[in-house]
Amino acid sequence: MAIYECRECKREEFVPRRYRYHFGPSCRCPLCGTYRVVRLKQPDKIDRKHGGFLNLLERLIGKGRLFHCRWCRLQFFDRRGLATQVQGGPPAAGVAREAGKTAGSAQ
Repeated sequence: MAIYECRECKREEFVPRRYRYHFGPSCRCPLCGTYRVVRLKQPDKIDRKHGGFLNLLERLIGKGRLFHCRWCRLQFFDRRGLATQVQGGPPAAGVAREAGKTAGSAQ
């Protein structure tokens, strides 16, 4: 269970975390929530498989796409694709200037 608190009004909202992992634009691990998952071509015989009703729905709706979490060592089905990059802002302008200075001084 996750507990969110508003910074302005200090209101708390209780949300079941695993339920929230099935929403969003990209695939996430249903246990730990990481975006660092890989797609499998065939099931692994050693690592465990995630069960449950939502996983069954993901398997039926998602055309049988199987994913694997490296941290949990868990196999699961998902309808969404992989996250191509970490969801953050663009790189800071100061970092680009620093890289240009070091490249210019090497010449």
